[in-house]
Amino acid sequence: MATAPFRQDTGELAFDEIILQQGELISDRLNILRQEQYPPDAQKGLRQFSLAEVAYFLGVTQSTIKKLHLEGKGPEPQTSASGRRSYSAAQMLELRAYLDAHGRPGKRRYLPHRTEGEDLHVISVVNFKGGSGKTTTAAHLAQHLALKGHRVLAVDLDPQASLTALHGIQPELDSVSSLYETLRYDAERQPISAVIRSTNFPNLDIVPASLDLQEYEYDTPVALTSRDPSEGRAFFTRISKALEEVEDRYDVVVIDCPPQLGYLTLTALTASSSVLITVHPQMLDVMSMSQFLLMLGGILRTIREAGAEMRLKWFRYLVTRFEPTDGPQKQMVGFLQAMFPNQMLEAQMVKSTAISDAGITKQTLYEVERAQFVRSTYDRAITSLNAVNDEIAGLVHQAWGREGP
Repeated sequence: MATAPFRQDTGELAFDEIILQQGELISDRLNILRQEQYPPDAQKGLRQFSLAEVAYFLGVTQSTIKKLHLEGKGPEPQTSASGRRSYSAAQMLELRAYLDAHGRPGKRRYLPHRTEGEDLHVISVVNFKGGSGKTTTAAHLAQHLALKGHRVLAVDLDPQASLTALHGIQPELDSVSSLYETLRYDAERQPISAVIRSTNFPNLDIVPASLDLQEYEYDTPVALTSRDPSEGRAFFTRISKALEEVEDRYDVVVIDCPPQLGYLTLTALTASSSVLITVHPQMLDVMSMSQFLLMLGGILRTIREAGAEMRLKWFRYLVTRFEPTDGPQKQMVGFLQAMFPNQMLEAQMVKSTAISDAGITKQTLYEVERAQFVRSTYDRAITSLNAVNDEIAGLVHQAWGREGP
């Protein structure tokens, strides 16, 4: 006996119509909020950076930057009424180039671009369970690496497009193309250069996501069972081949994978130089991670036997949304560190209202003004983020054979 369509108690709409209407309503309301925050045709901006921040990102002392300014060298900073200097992200790049050109010969410190023999480094950020801080991690990592002078490409591989939204793009309204246009199996496939967009961070570009990415999960099984399945069997090479086209433009690629173990995630992993697994230190989350690892290992073994090569330089577990005063969480972190002493990042990303509050306006901690928060709250969060990202940057440099961060 056929089941009648779902009906609301007070209406005549079927369930699918209700869902579509509510999705459109949310999208419209978000667009109104966006237009209030960013006028039509406006580009997302980026704040000025304080002298202390500039010194940190450049790896010099504040007195060095002050001296350059007094000597009329490098870009002219913005100076407040109280005499405080600040620089834009673009000016930081100018300072970096100046320091690199006038530094000691043979010691390349300020422009950390790849050189001959150093391969494009691809970092996939993964977790099987939503809410682990995966997108927050990927966004702050990509922006941090860019502010540190690396040329970075962020790839949003999650159809939910949260990383895309953080960079001021609303896929359903902005008509952006996703990586699906590069991964698709038909004649309409486009080069990755056609879907790359710039961001408000100098040195950071992004490949946006959209719901179209989900089509790859349906197309790949069809390709695997088609009359000529050779292309489908090699689905795991599609991202790595796409990146070959633009690898001379970037040093690091950061991929935000979807929270599921599908073809998108597997294609990203087989293109990766390293893997960062985010984990929330609670029992249910660690149990979920255990199941994720068991499934992932089995699938990757099958793919390796089919001809895929994963040449990981490193993989690490990152504890996210960590509350140091929470006893059970501290116990769980100790449990993980005891099991995986060589795979756990030493730094943890602390849970902070500063990060969640910044996200309300589609911003990261590297975008918001410190004055918007209680200083101790902001400082605690940014110190944690910088420690995590510096540790990861050090691993990337080690993979290139460099010494130091």
